[in-house]
Amino acid sequence: MDIKWTWGKKDACYEDALAIRKAVFIGEQGIDPRLELDGTDEDKMHYVGYVDGQPVTTARIDMLAGNRVKIQRVATVASARQHGYAGELIKSIIADGQRSEVAHIELDAQLTALPFYQELGFVPVGEPFEEAGIQHRTVEYRG
Repeated sequence: MDIKWTWGKKDACYEDALAIRKAVFIGEQGIDPRLELDGTDEDKMHYVGYVDGQPVTTARIDMLAGNRVKIQRVATVASARQHGYAGELIKSIIADGQRSEVAHIELDAQLTALPFYQELGFVPVGEPFEEAGIQHRTVEYRG
């Protein structure tokens, strides 16, 4: 898998990320477009994984104060699931963060995806909560 990233809404990589998010979150999960398209993409990094030139998985990165990172909007197109692409993307994001000496990596995982993130070294913290009508739980990367 080829992994690319872009800052803000500058190029085709962002458009590919947005297309995946729209298909998965709005199309499949029925999330209100006003919640998914929250107006903050300009201030975020967008990672996209490509297989044979086709965008298959994405994640959005929010740079937080204190050299912390929050991974958001992790999604994989339906036809590319169960191939390990999202895991490979998350591992790449973690490696990039470690090279940049990021002090803390977290994300809000949908409860159905919690085992996936735990396998990658994330640990649940706090209590479950609802976001966009879906139960989530914050997880922190502990490697």
